[in-house]
Amino acid sequence: MNPTKNYAILIDNKSQVKSLVSDVLNGFPISAFENLEGKKGLLFSRSEIERFMDEEERHDTKIITKASSQSLKSMSSGEQKKALLRYLLEQKPEFLVLVNPYDNLDVATQAYLKEKLISTSSSIPLIQIVSRLDDILPITTDFFKLAQSELCSYSSASVFWEENTKKINQFTEIIPPPIVPITVDGTELVNFNNVSVSFDGRQVLDEITWTIKKGEFWQLIGPNGSGKTTMLSMITGDSHKGYGQNLTLFGQKKGSGESVWDLKEKIGYFTPAMTDKFNGYHTLENMVISGIYDSVGLYNKASDQARLLAHSWVKLLHLEEKRNKQFLNLTAGEKRLVMTARAMIKHPPLLILDEPTAGLDDENAALFVSLVNKIAQESDTAIVFVSHRKEIGLEPHFNYILEMNQTGSTGKAQLHGDN
Repeated sequence: MNPTKNYAILIDNKSQVKSLVSDVLNGFPISAFENLEGKKGLLFSRSEIERFMDEEERHDTKIITKASSQSLKSMSSGEQKKALLRYLLEQKPEFLVLVNPYDNLDVATQAYLKEKLISTSSSIPLIQIVSRLDDILPITTDFFKLAQSELCSYSSASVFWEENTKKINQFTEIIPPPIVPITVDGTELVNFNNVSVSFDGRQVLDEITWTIKKGEFWQLIGPNGSGKTTMLSMITGDSHKGYGQNLTLFGQKKGSGESVWDLKEKIGYFTPAMTDKFNGYHTLENMVISGIYDSVGLYNKASDQARLLAHSWVKLLHLEEKRNKQFLNLTAGEKRLVMTARAMIKHPPLLILDEPTAGLDDENAALFVSLVNKIAQESDTAIVFVSHRKEIGLEPHFNYILEMNQTGSTGKAQLHGDN
């Protein structure tokens, strides 16, 4: 009996993944996968989870969470993916297509999922479609790369790894200064002092104490569901849970008269969800300028000074040739760089980057990390970087680590690099 073949397809942010997945699952002839033609394949991807969530909400019908009292939407990313995998395996597929299976998962859930997939791979062929080399399972037998719509094969694993290991790109221009500096009294920007938070009777955060000072670079780490998003929303003013707490933001006790807009003008913020459904027609350069007006997209007449400043950022990003290109038509990696420049154009006292590298390929993630390190080195802006991945080359000063317990998550601060 021939051993099970398991495939890895490396993609970048220009790869036409949807059409390849459709062809494979619908049995269209692909020279690399002749042995799977006519067989039943199922898809493990974020889009499938969203499809099942939509079914639950539209028809109030549980499909992959019948055994749970929870709705799929109320589950963490990790629980959603575990539920999807259980459901798919119950359908007894003859092969599985996995699209970036570990995105948005904490370290423990990634390890669980990898172990489960390795076990599955001995009897069910896997087609791994991944943006990151680290995500390729050790049981892989056949290696490919999807260059836009062309599927390229490799003669051996060693050739594949050699050709796809790339150096980190660097930026050479200096970070442009703001038009008008934003001043904040004192050195402390954020201070959580024994802050506890509950939702529907369930405690999420348990006596969190954390201080962020000017110019510090923090990485916020914690499992899915540990309260990272809750903490960020309390800082940005998007959660009412900060009221009545011993929480100080930019020298002012939360709930003592500050407005949400007072907070937002001091915070640069980016998460990919900001532009996932954005469909406005704005040029790349206008999107950078819009950060001056705290909008996503430019709806004001920009001054010459603002345009010159934005152009300096575009030059730093090596995107001058695309400055007048529509933001919608940029690659995912380019959009992330532009949105970070937009968040930084005023040099806010605090920059929050929430899962900014999720879904990026290795090359674009390395480029993004390089930009963040540069901002940390050349500005007085404090940075909070949230990611489930340990991004290679990221240089935070400190980690703030959330650990889940029955009484809610507790937190501890440590120097980056300490165990």
